[in-house]
Amino acid sequence: MGVKAKAYKSNAASFEQSHELVKAVLEDFGGIDVLINNAGITKDNLLMRMGEDDFDQVIEVNLKSVFNMTKAVQRTMLKQRKGSIINMSSIVGVKGNAGQTNYAASKAGIIGFSKSVALELGSRDIRSNVIAPGFIETEMTGKLDQQTVQSWRDAIPLKRGGTPLDIANACVFLASDLSSYVTGQVINVDGGMLT
Repeated sequence: MGVKAKAYKSNAASFEQSHELVKAVLEDFGGIDVLINNAGITKDNLLMRMGEDDFDQVIEVNLKSVFNMTKAVQRTMLKQRKGSIINMSSIVGVKGNAGQTNYAASKAGIIGFSKSVALELGSRDIRSNVIAPGFIETEMTGKLDQQTVQSWRDAIPLKRGGTPLDIANACVFLASDLSSYVTGQVINVDGGMLT
């Protein structure tokens, strides 16, 4: 099909590894048009039971990785005078959630970071946007009690959980020229959950 694809292994929570990854991609492809920051973990617990390590690790993986990778691609996108940065947050970052203070803080931080990047880099035609997924049905949610899952579905206006394809389609839109006048925005892909 004439498409070159290559997989790389890296730890986005590491500043050094993020820069090494971008260097390797540039050596192989010569440029970077789109960055999707999607690294994320959870370490849920009530605040009164949450340890400092659980808070720090979630912030490091979920939020600092966004800084690391954005910083690593910034110079290339500035030289190209074009680029799309897409950061994965969560509706939890928009509205909060009991038992997830660390996760909510990391995902809300992504929103503020992304809006600031949009303001800083917009004059160079570099766009920065956020996708905030709602309840997305994956292998992980497949292990949950079906009654709980159904109650979540029932609370969503579209009466279903989202799919990874729903998120991928939003990424395609934000990565493409179809969204050339969209920056600094948070797109909730949540079936109307926050409506």
